[in-house]
Amino acid sequence: MEQRGLYQRYLNRFGWLCVAPSVFLFSLFMAYPILSSLYYVTRRWKGMANSFIGLGNFARMARDKVFQAALGHNFLFMAVQIPLMVFLALALAALLNQRIKRFRGPLRLALFLPSVTSLVVVSVLFRVLLQANGFLNNVLIGAGAIREPIGWLNDAAWAKVTIILAMTWRWTGYNMVFFLVGMQSIDPEIYEAAEVDGAPRIRQFFRITIPLLVPVILFSAVTSTSGTMQLLDEPNILTWQGGPANATMTAALYIYRQAFFVNADFGYATALSYVVVLISGLFAYIQMRLLGDNARSAR
Repeated sequence: MEQRGLYQRYLNRFGWLCVAPSVFLFSLFMAYPILSSLYYVTRRWKGMANSFIGLGNFARMARDKVFQAALGHNFLFMAVQIPLMVFLALALAALLNQRIKRFRGPLRLALFLPSVTSLVVVSVLFRVLLQANGFLNNVLIGAGAIREPIGWLNDAAWAKVTIILAMTWRWTGYNMVFFLVGMQSIDPEIYEAAEVDGAPRIRQFFRITIPLLVPVILFSAVTSTSGTMQLLDEPNILTWQGGPANATMTAALYIYRQAFFVNADFGYATALSYVVVLISGLFAYIQMRLLGDNARSAR
């Protein structure tokens, strides 16, 4: 019994020794930043000096028109890009699942590749395509669709369209893979029974496929919403730091600039981050309430 107790204590110590590196890294890079943010949010930073201001950062936020406009851009991208992306991902997944049998693997890989492509490569590609004398303008002018080149990156309205196009191109294939896996997991006998009853393919898609895919659609909507609220890379690189004239400035990019460039004020950037996190959580809660009930009823 004594030897068994010693062996058990040895196993416990060895187990803690194995998880110690993970616990240390989690504490250093996750727990400490979260806890320290509670301190930063009440401070105003000026270089190396800081002072306690309580809720002053939140009062400053209420007067910050640029941040409010940046949040509006996030909401615009969310309202337009996410439904468009989900629709295209569903359509492509349905085509690959039912219509396209040959070359399904290469096509799936080709559609998925943009999501793992370096953003620098994506930015260079879109800048070449969308220049005033770029490929897309030349094609549109040659086809007679437009008379003058479109300022995809220089005009405020078209710059927003460019961000939406870039995000849709990059993430449609990523979500398509989830939808395709969900479609392939549906029991084929359900579709066979529907065909026996005379239901056409389009009705099967809306009455069978969509309801059974609600959990996957919920996952895609929640993760896409969270990603859109954290959108930083596309406006920072593609339209050069949220230009023109902050027309594509997003909340995450504004927080990044406030923390490291404009004022180097970690306290104010932390307060802005808390608001973005709360908004993301609120949207996730609403989506789970709206789609979660449908997901449970579809089981």
